[in-house]
Amino acid sequence: MGATRREFLAAPALLAAEKRPNILLLLADNWAYPHAGSCGDAVVRTPVFDKLAREGVLFKNAFAPNPSCSPSRSSLLCGQETHRLREAASLYGNLSPQFPSYPRLLESAGYHTGFAGKGWGPGSPEKSGYKQNPAGKSFQDFAAFLKARPPGAPFCFWFGSHDPHVPWNRGQERRSSLDASKIRVPGHLPDQAPVREDIRNYYCEVEQFDFECGEIIDALRRSGELDQTLVLMTSDNGWQMPRGLANCYDLGVRIPMAMRLPGVLPARSIRQDFVSIADLMPTFLEAAGHAIPKGVTARSLLKPGNREWMFVERERHANVRRGNLSYPVRGIRTRNFLYLRNLEPDRWPAGDPELYWAVGPYGDIDDSLTKRLLMEQKPQPYFDLCMGKRPGEELYDLRADPWQVRNVAGEAAFAATKRELSARVTAWMKATGDPRAAGSTDIWDKAPYIGPPKKK
Repeated sequence: MGATRREFLAAPALLAAEKRPNILLLLADNWAYPHAGSCGDAVVRTPVFDKLAREGVLFKNAFAPNPSCSPSRSSLLCGQETHRLREAASLYGNLSPQFPSYPRLLESAGYHTGFAGKGWGPGSPEKSGYKQNPAGKSFQDFAAFLKARPPGAPFCFWFGSHDPHVPWNRGQERRSSLDASKIRVPGHLPDQAPVREDIRNYYCEVEQFDFECGEIIDALRRSGELDQTLVLMTSDNGWQMPRGLANCYDLGVRIPMAMRLPGVLPARSIRQDFVSIADLMPTFLEAAGHAIPKGVTARSLLKPGNREWMFVERERHANVRRGNLSYPVRGIRTRNFLYLRNLEPDRWPAGDPELYWAVGPYGDIDDSLTKRLLMEQKPQPYFDLCMGKRPGEELYDLRADPWQVRNVAGEAAFAATKRELSARVTAWMKATGDPRAAGSTDIWDKAPYIGPPKKK
């Protein structure tokens, strides 16, 4: 489906423009859908995001291709599935400069490029073969970036917030005005006070991110350049609550997204087609009038789309399984179903129950009150949903089970659906050159983990 108001301008209208637009990316760190006012959350307040959505396009089915920070950011930079980026499919994996990225391409085309906050990462740009972060040159803030801008040059700026990443301790002045009793607790978590407290503290940081994005947008408005700037606000993946980050369920991969560019994108538009943050790379290049490199598999968002599904995947998140093993998943999310294929079901999806290298027990789940509650009390079925092993295939009927807690993969009534979705995943893996399409492989198990030293 395309825009609900009117069609977007055709791409040639952009290419014929006398002045190329500036590009501003506002990127949260672990912000999940639907945690924004315009996405339907009744508690958290996101006036900047909501205004951006009103003045431009709100994407209701936006996804990260991988529920892990640096793999998702690699896909954003390069416009490809993370398995095509090899080691970069894993957290703390290298991103080879052989893959074209939009900041380098735009810099070579005359754009002033750079970032502030969290760029590509976590990882080592130097060990990947870069002289600087793949997101561009680092600046203290947006003001410093603009001060260094050559006269007359269009800019491409990446604001990488560290919010709402754990520990959720910023924006606490907002906490008292957030009513924990009105928070909607997901069905895979116990509805207890520590869980509501975690969500409230997470909301504080969502609001902090929204506020800081507003400061950047206000600076552009004062300069008179806001309407000449493509502004896109989104997240790299879902939240850090159990069964979120590092999981291919919706709270790990579905994200808020809104984009504004007057004269090109109609205001008050809602798009229901499935989009990915990998699509940002060709979007930014097309806005700048730059050719899309060969090998890019994502699609520009500057035209109406009709994608009715999203493929998702993951490899190693943290180094939390003995032997530095990955937990590979491939899957597909449609409007009515989520199908996941766990390629190594004998491994622990949340990490080994005992500390191996990083984070702690079940180390693919970061520390929180909720995680501690689950580990100490082991309430069922929540503990198994978040920490237990999973079968080779999972299938969720989203019409009856929006929280994705009842696996119907083994039920006869869903056999045909499972076969169809499984076949589509296999076809996608083959078409995109996934090394796992040929069978079991250890390339991601053996890939270096450029992360923190082993915990004692």
